Amino acid sequence: MRRREFRQAMGSGLAAAAMGATAGAAAPNRPGRPNFVLILADDMGFSDLGCYGSEIATPHLDGLARDGVRFTHFYSAARCCPSRASLLTGLYPHQAGMGGMVTRGETAPEEGPYQGYLNRSCVTLAEVLKGAGYRTYMSGKWHVGERPEHWPRQRGFDRYYGLISGASSYWGILEQERDRRAFALDDARILPEGDRFYMTDAFTDYAVTWLDEHAGREEPFLLYLAYTAPHWPLHAWPEDIAKYRGKYARGWDALREERYARLVNLGIIDPRWKLSPRDPDVPAWEEADNPADWDLRMAVYAAMVDRLDQGVGRVLEALRRLGQEENTLVMFLSDNGGCHESVEGRNLNTPGTEPGEAGSFVAYRRPWANASNTPFRLFKHWVHEGGIATPFIARWPGGIARKDALEHQVGHITDIMATCLDLAGAAYPDTFNGQAITPCEGRSLAPVFRGEQREPHERLYWEHMGNRAVREGDWKLVAARDGDWALYNLAEDRTELNDLSKAMPERAQALFQAWDAWADRVGARKPA
Repeated sequence: MRRREFRQAMGSGLAAAAMGATAGAAAPNRPGRPNFVLILADDMGFSDLGCYGSEIATPHLDGLARDGVRFTHFYSAARCCPSRASLLTGLYPHQAGMGGMVTRGETAPEEGPYQGYLNRSCVTLAEVLKGAGYRTYMSGKWHVGERPEHWPRQRGFDRYYGLISGASSYWGILEQERDRRAFALDDARILPEGDRFYMTDAFTDYAVTWLDEHAGREEPFLLYLAYTAPHWPLHAWPEDIAKYRGKYARGWDALREERYARLVNLGIIDPRWKLSPRDPDVPAWEEADNPADWDLRMAVYAAMVDRLDQGVGRVLEALRRLGQEENTLVMFLSDNGGCHESVEGRNLNTPGTEPGEAGSFVAYRRPWANASNTPFRLFKHWVHEGGIATPFIARWPGGIARKDALEHQVGHITDIMATCLDLAGAAYPDTFNGQAITPCEGRSLAPVFRGEQREPHERLYWEHMGNRAVREGDWKLVAARDGDWALYNLAEDRTELNDLSKAMPERAQALFQAWDAWADRVGARKPA
């Protein structure tokens, strides 16, 4: 939602208070403002939830979908750091300083679109809501600034527990990784400890702790729960793995066909969109080496999604226990599509261990990621649909009357900022702490929640590691790194199989010019 729309949607008194917000300031509370619980999965594919066609048991997320709205065309920013930056700021990643990955080490890089931490020309959702009278809590993976001055409590969160850096062992930080990985409680660096430590559970534990601590307070709250699951390494509790062991012995080809059929039956995908062919770098299941190992890898991955869903159930129960269920908007999404990466080259796997066990350090790799992204092709990093299409579920019993609704309007991760501020009656600021702030790119989803047609984005844009795309209406122009642009009509061919760039060169050229102008505007890198 743009500034003008924000001001029209709320009273001038609250608008004036919020526009002048600074860190630590509080605006007058307005009765009935919703709480927000924002849940982010890590590297989870489009079809990995039961309500999106999966065989994995996700009853709590499926329940959210039955009681709310599922989007069929919702987009991330293609990878962990860029997506987190867009979610937190309502901007394209480059505008927030996160066009690439996070910067490691103590030496500050040159400032700009790829500096590797959130800049001061952006404002976070926590900073704005805190200035509007909200309490702000986070549990989970941060990954948008590793130096202490860039940590969550420096960007608007009242309480924080979690992993500052990227992927880590779920059983605790490995000794050889301690110079690269950091856990924190509020502003203090800590080391996870205990025989029963498991990262997904720990993030859930602290999310519930923050909710319990909030009991009795009058302010509304924001809870940002950013799981690392099901990102590699493949680690899960034995009892969760046991649920799935042997269920994937039928292989990835059969799994993709089964998920595709369920997606069609659920109405999530149009039967005109053909299932993309098996990835060219993936063998047929009958030709796979060591099928028992492949079965175990996917079983562990499924167990990780299952445990995440169990955590969501605990958070929902905490909301009910606190009497906050009716007035809490819960939103769930993933930061990108399934991950093709192989991590064996990191030499962190202990010989003799199996996937799932402490000491192991492996991934489920390209074949299973291809299944996770059913029906699409390509993966995390890419900006084809397999890299950017994500499940998105929204439930708010006191504010969204729609139940078990499928929503086909297009949404984008930048919209989360605009949506929360719209519903909270808070204004996106022109300045913050004396710094001019880049205008918000997102648009509120509130009309969509009401079952209305909202004014769509004129276009959506992507660039990550040379992969680039633009979507305008049903048309998408996309190119892989060092590859040629291809044009697709997503209404008829969302699995991106029929390139129309040669048949419709004028349309392709117009979209390229739009992308090129956007790249200049936000500082995105262009191919040499």
